[in-house]
Amino acid sequence: MKIAVACDHGGLALKNAVMDWLGKNGYEAVDYGTDSSCSCDYPDFALKAAEAVATGECASGVLVCTTGIGISIAANKVRGVRCALCSEPFSAKMTRLHNDANMLALGGGIVGVNLGLEIVKTFLETPFSAEEKHARRIAKIAVIEEKYCK
Repeated sequence: MKIAVACDHGGLALKNAVMDWLGKNGYEAVDYGTDSSCSCDYPDFALKAAEAVATGECASGVLVCTTGIGISIAANKVRGVRCALCSEPFSAKMTRLHNDANMLALGGGIVGVNLGLEIVKTFLETPFSAEEKHARRIAKIAVIEEKYCK
């Protein structure tokens, strides 16, 4: 499974750990940057990874900035992306089960490497429940997206 991974300077250390973990656990990680600790703009990297997920080039994605907030906001501007900011595994599990989130955002300055990797593992290993009520809600989100994301 191909996973898009991207970060800004504030998420570089955690992104590198995620890339290593993905490779060791049978995933094909596609790195959309950054590879530098120099200050940079998270929307540039979020867009590349989000487009890869939205087009189906990658099955899902993991994004990291200092808090995870900005990079998740940027990714969610791409039609078809449902990016969830998670700081613990329970939220990662629930966003997959209920929201069929296809991208995960992490705060490199909020969660450490061990917790971050546990969140990634939970996110990637949890399938969408496909319950009618959740599918209906996701369809309503798509209608909103169609109306406002032109």
